[in-house]
Amino acid sequence: MFTIDETAPVIVRLSTVIDAPLTTVWALHTDVAGWPAWNADIDRTDIDGPLLTGRSFSWLTHGLDITSTVRELVPGKRIVWGGTVEGIVGIHVWAFEQSDAGVVVHTEESWSGAPVDAATDELGKALHDSLEGWLVRLKARAEQIA
Repeated sequence: MFTIDETAPVIVRLSTVIDAPLTTVWALHTDVAGWPAWNADIDRTDIDGPLLTGRSFSWLTHGLDITSTVRELVPGKRIVWGGTVEGIVGIHVWAFEQSDAGVVVHTEESWSGAPVDAATDELGKALHDSLEGWLVRLKARAEQIA
């Protein structure tokens, strides 16, 4: 099982509960081509087919053109992707779990590399705000269509 880099200088962990079926939340989150329709922080995406372990996809967010590769995928439960952009090595884990309150979505991401070492606090806040926004938008969209 892939995990984030626990030794990285920037680590963010966040969770939310979404009042929508797990199938809806999972479908939205794994439809990379559809991200720009509900996540205003993502300007564009490019993927050749569905998300699969080993498949790479590219996306433009906050001015960064990122290529991520899926490292692990357990349908309806967990997805891990990672990549390097402008010297920042990112590993991103998403976990989904049905509960009595709804779908619990937990995300954690680590960033390492020279740019992170040089601006740990600034980049930590940027990552926190980005992931928080992603969860808020995923929740809003999933609950809207549920």
